[in-house]
Amino acid sequence: MSKKFWWQWGSFFVGLMVMALGITLTIKGNVIGTSPWDVFHIGMFNQFGLTIGMWSILTGLFIICVTSMYLKRVPKLATFLNMLLIGSFIDLFNWLLPEASLFVFEISYFIVGFFVMSIGCALYIAASLGEGPRDTVMMIIASKGYSVKTGRMVMEVIAASIGWLLGGPVGLGTIILALGTGYIIQPALFFFKNKLEKIIGEPLT
Repeated sequence: MSKKFWWQWGSFFVGLMVMALGITLTIKGNVIGTSPWDVFHIGMFNQFGLTIGMWSILTGLFIICVTSMYLKRVPKLATFLNMLLIGSFIDLFNWLLPEASLFVFEISYFIVGFFVMSIGCALYIAASLGEGPRDTVMMIIASKGYSVKTGRMVMEVIAASIGWLLGGPVGLGTIILALGTGYIIQPALFFFKNKLEKIIGEPLT
């Protein structure tokens, strides 16, 4: 297998793992809220059991089924792996990481998670192997003439609203994660993609 294969898939897997670690940290520190999609996952967990990671997987599977029928095409392998690995890593890290018993520790978890999640997201996207299920919805909305930013906002407002009705933790942190991650992802994505292309010796598309 080629050098490109190993570096692309290595970056993809490591990125997903780092991203899941960041997500789990924000979930552990959800005293001020967590990301819009995790509000939904936690709300489903509160109401119906299973695990937060399992609800992430089931939600991703539902989205894949719906978007596949809409687009009339089978998603890339990376989309399925994104769905399975993010949820699995969330449950793993949720089990490994200690609970934050004090407010200051919860805030620390949240802040660290915010940066770690954004860096992981940039690393997996830089591999250019395919988008996750939720990103597909965002791009479909954007294809209707709206901006990607608008597509993401609509998607996350709906997810957070349903999650809040189910008892998920909405707060200032939800707004911070919804609006702030892009400011870290954008420069980190530029950095990682440039590094990968220099290592591999060709553009990633």
